[in-house]
Amino acid sequence: MAGARPDQRPISPHVSIWRWHVTMASSILHRATGFGLYVAALGLALWLMAAAAGPQMYDPLMAFLMGPLGQIALYLIVAAIAYHLANGIRHLVFDTGAGLAPSEADTTAWFVILFAIAVPIGLWALLTFGGVR
Repeated sequence: MAGARPDQRPISPHVSIWRWHVTMASSILHRATGFGLYVAALGLALWLMAAAAGPQMYDPLMAFLMGPLGQIALYLIVAAIAYHLANGIRHLVFDTGAGLAPSEADTTAWFVILFAIAVPIGLWALLTFGGVR
């Protein structure tokens, strides 16, 4: 196609004409959660440095983490871990050749998304109402 005229070249589908699928969202979420986990790892390093620096640095950070924004951030971090783990396992299963049919891929993508929503809620319930103290 090196000598083809521009009007003869194939045109890739544009976002505006491409129909969104749950598997597309799953792929995008996998990349986003991977990036988010890198940021969370930096946050963990900062938290550890604040803990090592003493109460003057640690107390304000813990006050932030116990506030609404900190709780939302912690929920999102746990959801990202759950999603990235479950979707990674999903892709390992794909590597065996199983689950590649479009209906199976859609079902497993929905399962992974719902799993990522449920895990932080389940962890919160376990820590709040469970016998762990």
